[in-house]
Amino acid sequence: SAASDVYKRQIYGSTFFMLTGFHGFRVMMGGIMLAIMLARSVFAGHFEVHDHFGFEAASWYWHFVDVVWVMLFLFVYIL
Repeated sequence: SAASDVYKRQIYGSTFFMLTGFHGFRVMMGGIMLAIMLARSVFAGHFEVHDHFGFEAASWYWHFVDVVWVMLFLFVYIL
């Protein structure tokens, strides 16, 4: 029925914008982390050859965001 189709479209739209909003927030947080790592590296000299955990953690976080983006693309657009 027409009411059922409208309900399905509303669920899809709500889910789509919620997922992309959360993903956008994660990307923004990753950008902030990279900016902090750049400032720590350039202005404070906090990273050494064997002491760079903050940068490595930000790098792993970006890998997480990449995986989330691939899953979001797969579930929202492909399936």
